[in-house]
Amino acid sequence: MLAGIGLFGLLDANSKLLSAGHEVWQVLLVRFATLLLVVFTIRALVPGWGGALTTRFPRLHAARSLVMLGSAICFFQAFRLLPLAEGYLVFFTSPFLVLALSAWLLKEAPPPVAWAWCAVGFAGVAIGLAPGLLGGGEAGGAPLLGYLYALGGTFCYSAVFTLNRQLRAEPGIGRVLVWPSLLGFAVMLPLGLTHWSPPSALTLAQMAGNGVIVGIATVCLAEAFRHATASRLAPFGYSGLVWSLTWDFAFWGRVPPLAMLAGAAVVVFACIMSERAAARRP
Repeated sequence: MLAGIGLFGLLDANSKLLSAGHEVWQVLLVRFATLLLVVFTIRALVPGWGGALTTRFPRLHAARSLVMLGSAICFFQAFRLLPLAEGYLVFFTSPFLVLALSAWLLKEAPPPVAWAWCAVGFAGVAIGLAPGLLGGGEAGGAPLLGYLYALGGTFCYSAVFTLNRQLRAEPGIGRVLVWPSLLGFAVMLPLGLTHWSPPSALTLAQMAGNGVIVGIATVCLAEAFRHATASRLAPFGYSGLVWSLTWDFAFWGRVPPLAMLAGAAVVVFACIMSERAAARRP
């Protein structure tokens, strides 16, 4: 779990670096193409790796692929405008959105105390983002758009998590990697070629590296959930904040304001308490 979260943090940092000179469509096109190439190369060398690609739930996989694509686009655009740590602060509201989606789609009714902790968590987000929203962030109002992108990406990610629970009867990593990548490649191909900007050898390697990183990270998380329960693993997800702070300082020299750190502490605490309350429901 820690390895997977760390790799996703590296993916976001690398994408932010790429966003300075290339459009999201081009970066994602190379990412999906690389991931497909890697997966099918491994399957050629190790027949049957990742399990079957056919599915009994094509509609669920189609929905999952769509929201995964939405998540990738939104987070890329969010981190183009925001420091990593601020984007992750919005992302940490995902457990609250999962509660809402589970209540709506899976008919799982969390106890009222879980909703109360949700309210506390969003208050923490408000504390952390207040400096940017009130004019202490980037100029020109860019952060507000960045926050909206981050919220959209978080909603899509929460939908992916909810759909994963509906697909838990299907073992194997192959479907999880291939179907979203095929859809992403098909959508990004015309857009990526239209907005193609000739990359340097290093930049192209960074784009291809994203495909390798996301593939390994996905496998790591799948293995984590195979060996431990979601409730056991959930707190480790907040290690993403440490990675975001680290990359923000290492690449851009950013030191987070105290309000952001205070808000993050409130959000993480509220998430943990909300998840504990939901786990104790009858």
